[in-house]
Amino acid sequence: MAINKKQTSPKITTLAVKTMNNKSASKIAKSLSGSALSQTNTSKQTSAKMETIASKVLNSEKYSKETKSLAGTVLSQANKKRK
Repeated sequence: MAINKKQTSPKITTLAVKTMNNKSASKIAKSLSGSALSQTNTSKQTSAKMETIASKVLNSEKYSKETKSLAGTVLSQANKKRK
């Protein structure tokens, strides 16, 4: 397994925590937040499933700027080459 040297920034970590605590946040936003938080100060990397979700969020117009920021962070932390 490759080591992920990319980590979630403090700004995105704060956004992710706020999203997790927001009762009205969507399930997708909370999933992206969880993924981003799991990569804070660790060498964990984005799973293939989360890569797919993040990609769909970025390509959709229905998600907020904040959710897209989380998606972009999660996607940028993918290290593995996927087929």
